[in-house]
Amino acid sequence: MTLDPGTRRLILLRHAKAEHPEQLEDIQRPLSLVGRRQAGAVGASLAAEGLVPDLVLSSSSVRTRQTWELVRATLGATPEVQFVEKIYLAGTRELLEVVQGVPDEVRTLLVVGHEPTVSHLASALAGPGSDEATVARVSVGVPTASRCLLTVPTGWADLAQGGAALRGLTLAE
Repeated sequence: MTLDPGTRRLILLRHAKAEHPEQLEDIQRPLSLVGRRQAGAVGASLAAEGLVPDLVLSSSSVRTRQTWELVRATLGATPEVQFVEKIYLAGTRELLEVVQGVPDEVRTLLVVGHEPTVSHLASALAGPGSDEATVARVSVGVPTASRCLLTVPTGWADLAQGGAALRGLTLAE
């Protein structure tokens, strides 16, 4: 995807499928075998589509960290990554604030997070130029290892509700 000068890309990725062991706190839940396969497929598809991020912001949970490491392994690139504790419990407003703090030199940003915040933020940001079917699908939530692609015509600090175009939703294979 060729970008116009000044346009940025935001990829919101829900972590891959995780285990549900009773003895572990939620933040410590690891990926399942299915999740490991999903995450590897995400990295390969991002690379194939030319969606290699300049910066990755990931929740600090075990499953999001593992998702990113497996995405990176098949991405063919090693962008800067920051594990942000705030993303773990963030609601829509808090996650938007994290994105708004990204430097404008970052043209493609990947955020690895959790539901329902990933789909809620994608839905809240969807404005003019968004794909209507994708907006409708995202508004009811997204499954594990799904990613939403939004184009942002402003700097990150100026991103607001309705200020991006939701271009697509890629579901896990």
